[in-house]
Amino acid sequence: MANKIVTDDCTNCGACEPECPNTAITAGDDAYVIEAEKCDECAATGGEMSCVAVCPTDCIVKM
Repeated sequence: MANKIVTDDCTNCGACEPECPNTAITAGDDAYVIEAEKCDECAATGGEMSCVAVCPTDCIVKM
């Protein structure tokens, strides 16, 4: 699986954090951070990535 990163477009809105079923997303200083080892790209929901779906700035991207 490709790792995901949160780009500089993140506004720290917090929409992604509660959507993550694996608690892989945490608040950083300037943007949210995704822990690659915890993220399975929402495999349990068929790969429909919850964090990407709710992000208002489309700042979560695959590396």
